[in-house]
Amino acid sequence: MPIALALSPHLDDAAFSCGGLLAGLARDGWRVVMATLFTGSVADPTGFALACQLDKGLAPEVDYMALRRDEDVRAAAALGIAPPVHLPFREAPHRGYGAPPELFSETRADDGIAGDLAPALADLIAAEQPDLILAPQAIGGHVDHVQAVRALRGLAVPSPILWWRDFPYTVRESAPKAPLAALFAGLPEPVMRLDPEAQARKRAACAAYASQIGFQFGGVAGLDARLAREEGLERFRLSGPLGVTVPGLDAG
Repeated sequence: MPIALALSPHLDDAAFSCGGLLAGLARDGWRVVMATLFTGSVADPTGFALACQLDKGLAPEVDYMALRRDEDVRAAAALGIAPPVHLPFREAPHRGYGAPPELFSETRADDGIAGDLAPALADLIAAEQPDLILAPQAIGGHVDHVQAVRALRGLAVPSPILWWRDFPYTVRESAPKAPLAALFAGLPEPVMRLDPEAQARKRAACAAYASQIGFQFGGVAGLDARLAREEGLERFRLSGPLGVTVPGLDAG
């Protein structure tokens, strides 16, 4: 049984960006594991970190990350994949980033999270031995996405990697930030054409992240409109030879 490992910075990134591919692989007999890096709960958050949950209508005493981990479990079930893996690293608001613009600017000089992530990713890859890895390109420039890419690229990974385009950052601006674009320039650009079942599973998985839908899309109708604009396509960059068959993937 071939194995795919999706390395998601946040609890929704993989489903938003390549959920259709994940669902299709699972349907075709693959073991598909969605592992999210930044899922650690923080007791009694304050400041910007607390504001990130209050602005979604959640009370201060709610364990925001526990709620999101539960959403991730439901999203994985909607995709038909294995139960998700949750690594305990803390999101950027808990690492000194103090305002929304800071999340999309240069990484802090004192933010050494990539060095902490790298051995954890190495252990996860060694345990799963994936035939295919999926990971973000950090389009949009979110510091957690950037640090995830840096950590993964610092490893000697034998598996091919499909680097996804980070939805919905890709559709928020006509020319979204792409601080790591030079790393992917010149790589093949495969396109996944989703069939109706994969599209439906992706939509259900995205909707499972109920705490995020209003913030990201303005509601379920906005989610549906954004997904419709993607026209059933998911786009990637490919590093390494793709030694496995992925039905529906145009290798470019």
